[in-house]
Amino acid sequence: MSGSVVLLHLAGAVALMLFATRMVKTGVERAYGDVLRHRLRATMRNPIMAVLAGCGLSIALQSSTAVTLLVGSFAGAGIVSGAAGQLAVRGAEIGSALVVKLLTFDLTLLVPLCLIAGTVMFMATERRDWRQLGRILIGIGLLILSLEMIGQASEPLRQSSLMPLIISYFSGDFVTAYLLAALVTWLFHSSIAAVLLLVTLAGRGFIPPELGIVLVLGVNLGSSVIAPLLTRNADPGIRVVPIGNLLMRGMGSLLMLILFMTVKPPIGFLGATVPDQIVNAHILFNVVILLAGLPLAGLVYRVSEKIVAVGAKPDPAAELDVIELSALNDSALDTPSQALANATREVVRVCETVEIMLKRIIELYEDADPAKIKALAALDDRVDRKHAAIKLYLAKITRNPLTEDEALRCQELIGACVKLEQVGDIIVRNMLVHVRKKLERGLEFTPEGWQELCAFHSSVLANARLAFNVLVSRDPETARQLVLEKDLLREREKETSASHFLRLREGTAKSVETSSIHLDTIRDLKQINSLLASIAYPVLEERGLLGGSRLKAS
Repeated sequence: MSGSVVLLHLAGAVALMLFATRMVKTGVERAYGDVLRHRLRATMRNPIMAVLAGCGLSIALQSSTAVTLLVGSFAGAGIVSGAAGQLAVRGAEIGSALVVKLLTFDLTLLVPLCLIAGTVMFMATERRDWRQLGRILIGIGLLILSLEMIGQASEPLRQSSLMPLIISYFSGDFVTAYLLAALVTWLFHSSIAAVLLLVTLAGRGFIPPELGIVLVLGVNLGSSVIAPLLTRNADPGIRVVPIGNLLMRGMGSLLMLILFMTVKPPIGFLGATVPDQIVNAHILFNVVILLAGLPLAGLVYRVSEKIVAVGAKPDPAAELDVIELSALNDSALDTPSQALANATREVVRVCETVEIMLKRIIELYEDADPAKIKALAALDDRVDRKHAAIKLYLAKITRNPLTEDEALRCQELIGACVKLEQVGDIIVRNMLVHVRKKLERGLEFTPEGWQELCAFHSSVLANARLAFNVLVSRDPETARQLVLEKDLLREREKETSASHFLRLREGTAKSVETSSIHLDTIRDLKQINSLLASIAYPVLEERGLLGGSRLKAS
C-alpha cells in the first residue's frame, strides 16, 4: 500500500473520530444542556463542588473547551465568581482526561450495541429526548470504531523506512515535538481526540515513552489556547476565565517540559505500557495543575483580569456616546415655530433612544449579562433627562402667544414625550426584571414560545417605527395604519396566549417554568404598543377620523 493511501485512510479515521466526538457533544447539549447548565450554576459556589461540577460536565460534553467557554460566560455575567470559574475549568480538564482513560479500554463489543440501539432510538420515535440519546449512542459507537480504524490504518507504517527517521528526529528535538502536538490539538479543537490519537499510535509502537510525555504536554498547551482564541472578540468579562486557564495549563505545561528535559525523571511508575504512560501522564498533569490551582485561583483570576484590561481596545463609539447634544436652543423661544421645530428634533432623539431600548431588550432575553443590563438602564436615564428638558422647554414656549395650530402641536409633543417616557419605564422596570429573573434561575423558553415572543416583539417594533414616523410627518394614512395594527396585535396576543396555555396543558417543562415571564412579557409589549399607537390619535382626531375609542369607517 502506497504512503498516500495509508495517510488517506489515517486521515479518514481521524476525521471520523472528530465527527463522533462532536456528535456526542451535540447530543448531550441538545438533550441535557439546560439541566447541566442550571446544575453547574447552582453548585459552583463551593470550591470542591465547582471542581466536581466541571469534571462531570466535561465528561458529559466530552469537551473541556466547551466547559471553559460556558463557565467564562457565567463569570462574565456575574453568575459565578472568577475563582470558582477557574476551579470548575480545572475539574473540566481532569474530566476530559478521564474520558480518554475510559476509551483506552477494550470496548469493541460496544460498537455494534451502541450503533444498533442508537439507530433504533433515533429512527423509531419523534420524541426529542429519545432521539438525542440515540444520537449520543451512535456517536459513542463511531468514536470507538474510529479508534480501531486509526490502529488499522497506521499498521502499514510499521514497514515504513521513513517513520523511524521522523520519530528519531522528534525524539531528539522535544521543543519541536511539543509545539507540533500543540498545533495538532488546536487544529482538532479537542484534547480528547489528540490524546486518543497519540495513544493509538503508541499502541502500534510508533511513539517511545519519553516522546509520548512531551507530546502530552504539547496537547495540554494546544488545548489551553483554543478557548482564548474563540473568545478573542467577546466581552472582557467572558475572556477572563479562558485567559486564566491558558496561564495555569499553558504555562504549567511549559514549566513541566523544562523540568522534564532538565531532570529526565523515570516514567516507569506511570504504567507498564506506553499507551498507559501517556494517558496516566495526561491525568497526572491535570491533577497537579488542579492542586496548584486551588490556592492560586484568586490570584490567577486577578492577573487574567489585568491582562484582559490591557488588551481591551477602547470603543470610540462609546466615547462619542457620552456627548449628549441638545436641540433645545433657548434663543429660539421668541419664535414659537422655530422653538417647536427644535422640540420636535429633540423628541425624535428620544424616539431613537426608545427604539434602541426596544431592540436590545429582546436580545437580553436570550443573552444577558450585568454590563448589558446596566447599559440598557442607562438609556432609560437618558430618556428621563430628555423628557424633563423637553417638558420644561415646551412650557417656556407657551409663555409667548401661540396660534391654534402651534398650541395643538405643543400639546401633541408633550403627550408624545410622556408616552415615550412611559415606554422606557415599562422596558426597564418590567421587562428588565423578567430578564434578571430568567438569568438568575437559568430558565429557557421552548423553541415555539421563543418564536412567538420574537414575532410579537417584531410587530411591536414595526409599529413603534410607524408611530415615530407619524410624529414627524403627521400623515393621516400612516396614523390610520398604526391604529389598525393595534387591533391586529390584540388578535395576535390572543393566539399567542392560547398556544402558550396549550403547551402548559401538555405539561411542557420549559413552558411551565417560563409561564409567568412569557405572559408578562406579552402583556408589557402590548402595553408599549398601545402607548405608541396613541401617538396617532391627535392626527386622526384633527381630521375627524377618530370616533370614540374606534376608527371611523372609511
